[in-house]
Amino acid sequence: MSNPIALETIGVGKNFGGIVAANDISLKLAKGARHALIGPNGAGKTTFINLLTGILRPTRGRILLDGVDITSMAPYERVRRGIARTFQINQLFAELTPLESIGLAVSERLGSGADWWRLPGSRPQVTDELVDVLDRFHLADVMHTRTATLPYGRQRLLEIALAYACKPRVLLLDEPAAGVPAGESAEILDTLAALPDDVTVLLIEHDMDLVFRFAQRISVLVNGALLVEGTAEAIARDPQVKAVYLGEASRA
Repeated sequence: MSNPIALETIGVGKNFGGIVAANDISLKLAKGARHALIGPNGAGKTTFINLLTGILRPTRGRILLDGVDITSMAPYERVRRGIARTFQINQLFAELTPLESIGLAVSERLGSGADWWRLPGSRPQVTDELVDVLDRFHLADVMHTRTATLPYGRQRLLEIALAYACKPRVLLLDEPAAGVPAGESAEILDTLAALPDDVTVLLIEHDMDLVFRFAQRISVLVNGALLVEGTAEAIARDPQVKAVYLGEASRA
């Protein structure tokens, strides 16, 4: 029996004047999926994520979260319904520590963001979540370190941790390993692999080793349209993918 669909797009498109940035994208993410979206630079991957999160409104098509149409919902409404994301470039509070940043995220979700600065120990629910998130994302040993001074790999982990602290049903990761040294990117991969099974993950990533090690299914986006979708093994062998993305001449 197949898993229910967590997130679905139906014929989603986006025009910027005469430029078609997203063209009739229909994609289904099963609950708990580990799915990657790949494609050459300029293929429209980040535009698609921005459509899913509400930063951009589609010119046409529909977006469904757990079967509910969220196409017209504002970004904050989508977060409340269970969509969270990271960005290509870190969006972090440089002067805060990981403890403070995650405490703010958890407190905001629980409706007590106005007093996030209070000692976490005064709110057991916040404390329990803080401990879980800090441990899960390997940040406990640097919880009191100012974010601006953290190694870049830890900063990327912190951004994923902040998205996870929103308790998402669907987590959208836009190049989480971009600019991270190889040794630190392996830690990011291991952390993603250990996420709970009920969290659906859509990953955009140029590091193909990471993609093929993480993703169960892969969709290839070219010129704003889906070229092909399949298992990681099938995509690795696909001659169209080799021709347009991996830079190999097609022998088909």
